[in-house]
Amino acid sequence: MSDSTRREVLEQSGKFIILTAAAAAGLEALRGETSSAAVADPKYRMRDHWWAMTIDIGKCIGCGNCVRGCAAENDVPQGFYRTWIERYYVKDWTAEQPEVDSPEGGREGFPEKYRSGAKAFFVPKICNHCAHSPCVQVCPVGATFESPDGVVLVDTQYCLGCRYCVQACPYGCRFINPETETVEKCSLCYHRITQGLTTACCESCPTGARQLADLKDPQDPVHEFLRDNSVQVLKPQMATGSKVYYKGLDGSVR
Repeated sequence: MSDSTRREVLEQSGKFIILTAAAAAGLEALRGETSSAAVADPKYRMRDHWWAMTIDIGKCIGCGNCVRGCAAENDVPQGFYRTWIERYYVKDWTAEQPEVDSPEGGREGFPEKYRSGAKAFFVPKICNHCAHSPCVQVCPVGATFESPDGVVLVDTQYCLGCRYCVQACPYGCRFINPETETVEKCSLCYHRITQGLTTACCESCPTGARQLADLKDPQDPVHEFLRDNSVQVLKPQMATGSKVYYKGLDGSVR
């Protein structure tokens, strides 16, 4: 990485950031990718963004469009998921062990089931792009890193496949690609959002249950969403600084 490029990354971040060689190379590769991914807008400035996602549980119908859209966009290997949907059955408010199913990650939707006296709902899940990511902390070579605009990324050229980050993630969002033997997970479609597009999962959602959010944009609807709704994150006790915000998340969700 040239000195000029390194200075550019630091200037865009708006703060002093020490990037490992893997992280610096990973950002460069992601921003300059020209294969299946779109090229980042040259006007894109990382320091102007802080990415997140909102998910409205009440709007999710479990159709699986998001899972299929993600798989097609990111060439996700069969049987693995960067995003998936879980269906919960909760009998009453005291239930600590809800019934949960996720056939093929919800990719093809869910077979009809009926549970007398139980409420059912769907919970989409992805990498939470934590501000204090356990996965980033345990990676021995810096292959997993946080970009200056708040996205947790993986540089597969440096990944050792050691699985430390897989074990450290409290949300079960990472897997080893069986073909490359390196870690894979949701990248928040970084190749798309740096070009001004939304993520594949948000684009394919027919009800708008998922919305890409930019916390640094004062005009982004995320601010109204956070102000006017009861919003939760998964496993708040882990204090990871999750940036996936759920509306209507039941307390039984793991």
